[in-house]
Amino acid sequence: MCAAIAAARNGSKTVLIQDRPVLGGNASSEVRMWIRGSHGENNRETGLLEEFALENIYRNPTLNFSIWDSVLYEKVRFEPNIDLILNCSVCEAEMDGNHIIAVSGWQTTTQTWHYVTADIFADCSGDSVLAPLTGAEFRMGREGRDEFGEDIAPAESDNRTMGMSCLIQARETPGKSIYTPPVWANRYDKDSLPFRLIPERDRKNWHDTNFWWMELGGMQDSIHDTEELRDQLLKVAFGVWDFIKNSGCFEADNWELDWVGFLPGKRESRRYVGAHIVTQHDVRTGGHFDDLIAYGGWKMDDHHPAGIETSEQPTIFHPAPAPFGLPYRCIYSKNIDNLLFAGRNISTTHSALSSTRVMATCGTLGQAAGTAAWLCKKYRTLPRDIYSSHIRELQTILMDDDCYLPFHKREASSLMKAATIHAPGSNPEILLDGMERNEAEHCHFWSGKPGDTIKISFEQLTQSKTLRIVFDSDLNRECYSGHDSKIRTYPMACNIDAGFMPVSVPGTIVRQFDVTLHGEDGTCDTIRVDNNYQRLWKMEIPAGISVVDIALKGTWGSKSVQVYSVDIY
Repeated sequence: MCAAIAAARNGSKTVLIQDRPVLGGNASSEVRMWIRGSHGENNRETGLLEEFALENIYRNPTLNFSIWDSVLYEKVRFEPNIDLILNCSVCEAEMDGNHIIAVSGWQTTTQTWHYVTADIFADCSGDSVLAPLTGAEFRMGREGRDEFGEDIAPAESDNRTMGMSCLIQARETPGKSIYTPPVWANRYDKDSLPFRLIPERDRKNWHDTNFWWMELGGMQDSIHDTEELRDQLLKVAFGVWDFIKNSGCFEADNWELDWVGFLPGKRESRRYVGAHIVTQHDVRTGGHFDDLIAYGGWKMDDHHPAGIETSEQPTIFHPAPAPFGLPYRCIYSKNIDNLLFAGRNISTTHSALSSTRVMATCGTLGQAAGTAAWLCKKYRTLPRDIYSSHIRELQTILMDDDCYLPFHKREASSLMKAATIHAPGSNPEILLDGMERNEAEHCHFWSGKPGDTIKISFEQLTQSKTLRIVFDSDLNRECYSGHDSKIRTYPMACNIDAGFMPVSVPGTIVRQFDVTLHGEDGTCDTIRVDNNYQRLWKMEIPAGISVVDIALKGTWGSKSVQVYSVDIY
């Protein structure tokens, strides 16, 4: 999704082929995995991910999965440069040597073959569906410890992976409910689920988990055995709920099973080989790549390949810094000229994948891949040439689109640097410092009060420009989901208890503001925005303007107005 939208918004005619009826992958209503990304304060991923999250908070305060599906559908379906083809599986690829000419996919709903030609292809399927069709190099399984000197890798290489899960969701009801498990469900007790649900510890708080540990598949083929594994995972899911509901070990009388996923959410399968393979060492040392285009920040979270069948810890968390950078060279193919990729199938070792596989990291990689695809069109070139000739432009566009790149600052335009900025409150020059989020000991937003105006005076514009404003969306926001538990509104919940409170737009976002454009000829035009709920806001301003006033009228609740950046470029 992020790759397609980024390519389309930058100007590329784009086709998005999706083999499911809804968008969002593991975050969709079909799988319902909550989106996770970088740990740590001020490390939330922005760009398209933050746009989706804020749209969902505004439209979907009760966090209904069907509405979330519609938010994602809308972002793609009504993007003018995207043709969306749902329920379509790519089955064939037409090649000219190491160059992809076209792909063909079968659409089950219309019983139609779709034949799609393109200059650039981006495989964000997770399973790297184009790899066996094109001859692209890929890896599957775990590297041995000595191949890359990774101390968290197994001693010898093998074909084992992390598994997949069919998740469940529960809902608290006003009265008691009865659950009768199917006869084919597994049977569990407190001794058969070590390190997972422990009655003594989880008697009251079992519903704070999303049951990620109901996992199988790492000991088998995580692509070709998926149907068999789904059947086994359903036995697990209904059996685990039987244990919670009927064992008497948990306070679950007033809880009912609200949803069971019949589509397994995958963690690992094929990984493409790119110009660079990200390793444990790249993660641990912070990823200070010259071609950095995204970042991670989840710990290296390596699940046991046996999943729920192991009596050992189901996962081991290995330390990783937050954030750590990821390079452009890990998202294009080593041997197929016009193939990009993004998501859990990027060029990494198994050990590094245990961190980079989480969805917020995957989304930022997607936005980078889509932007790179557009640059390939702009310069009539191939992905590898973006690295050698246009990597700075790629980084600049990503930062303009509010993608945070660690260790980088966004450069204000020369027009803005030469302008005179007047604003009450704290130092308005901070609007040009290039940091559009706070750091541990440094605040990077300008702060004023509702009613304040930022005035920008400069030489008359000789051509139209873009006005860009970045508001404060509270990157550390959390909300109460009921009882004592919290969720990061990023953007969905797992289990819904009786005390669940609807989420709301972050109070720090400026809701009402006016932009007044003053021409040298004395003309004056005001654009009024009454219901902004996004962090990034852009508009085109015409030639002939010499003064821009931004009157900040009100927020979604905060008593101060906070703006990270204003630029005209």
